[in-house]
Amino acid sequence: MRKWLDRYYGRLRTIKANYVLLNLLNYRRLGHARRMYRHYGVVRSPLLPVSSSDMPKRPGEIPWLDRPDARTRLLADPRVQALPEPLRQGVIDWPDKGYLILRGVFSTAEVERVNSELQQLIDTGAVDFNFTGRKVMFAFRQSPAIKAMATDRRILDVLDLLLGRRMHVFQTINFQTGSEQAAHSDSIHMTTYPLGYLAAAWVALEPITADNGPLMYFPGSHKLPYLLNEGFDHGGGRFTIGEDAYAHYEAAVQRSIEDGRFTPHEFHAGPGDVLIWHANLLHGGKKMTTPNASRRSMAVHYFAEDVLCYHELTQRVAMIDEDH
Repeated sequence: MRKWLDRYYGRLRTIKANYVLLNLLNYRRLGHARRMYRHYGVVRSPLLPVSSSDMPKRPGEIPWLDRPDARTRLLADPRVQALPEPLRQGVIDWPDKGYLILRGVFSTAEVERVNSELQQLIDTGAVDFNFTGRKVMFAFRQSPAIKAMATDRRILDVLDLLLGRRMHVFQTINFQTGSEQAAHSDSIHMTTYPLGYLAAAWVALEPITADNGPLMYFPGSHKLPYLLNEGFDHGGGRFTIGEDAYAHYEAAVQRSIEDGRFTPHEFHAGPGDVLIWHANLLHGGKKMTTPNASRRSMAVHYFAEDVLCYHELTQRVAMIDEDH
C-alpha cells in the first residue's frame, strides 16, 4: 500500500497543472515573484511553469566573487583585511574553493535550544518529516530558536559580504539523521535569476563524524557550468515533468564529478560549527556506517535581495512569506 501511494503521489508531482493550481491558491505568496518578473522583464504569469529557458537571454549580473578578478578585489578590500583569522583567509579562498568553515559559531546552549524546540515540535505534530522521511522543512516558522540561528548576524554578515547583497532566509531543513543524498547543486532546486545569488549554511547540532553520515562536498566544483534542465535528459514535456528527471540529473552530476576528477571532502564538526557553500558547489550526504545513526544538523538556504527565486527542476516560482 505504501509503495502504491508513493508512486501515486510521485506521479501527481510530475503534472504541471497541479503546480498552477497550487500557485493560484497561494497567490499572495507570489508577490516577490511578480515584482521580480517586472524588474527583469520576464513576460510570463508567475502562475505558469517557468525554468531557465524562460529567463531573459541578455547576460545577467555575475556575483562579484564569481568574476575572474575576485581574489585581487578581495585582497584590496578593507572590509576583508579587517576580518579576524581564519575567517579572513576563508573569505579570500572562497572564489577558488566555493566554501568556507566557521568553527564554534554557536554555543552549547544555543544548539540545545534548537534541538529541544525541534523535538517538541515533532512530538506534538506541529511539524513532520517530508516525503523523504529525513527532512523537516521550514521549522523556523514555528521555532524561535531555529529562526534565531538561521537569522544570526554572525552568518548573515559573512553571506552579505560573499554575495555582495543583503541575504534573506529562504528555507530551513532540519535533519535527525544523515540525508545520504547523492551529490547535487542547490541551484537545480532553488534557482536564482541572475544565477549564483544563493548560498547555504549547514550547522552541526551534535558531533559529526565519519560514521554518522557527514556532509560531503567537492571543492572547486562551483566553477562548473550550472547544470539546469536543458543540460540533461529531463524527460518532461509541455504538460509534465519527467518522472525520472532527478535520477537523470544525479547521473549527469556524477559524470561531471568523474570528468573533473573532483575529490570529496567530509565536514567533520562539533556542535555549533558551520559550513557555508556556494550556490553551485556540488555536495551530498555520505552513507551512514550505522544505519539511522543520529546526525542532528540544520541547513539554511539564503537568497539575495532583488533576485528572482524559482525551482528549476519542478519549473515553478518560489513561494515566499515576506513577513518572515
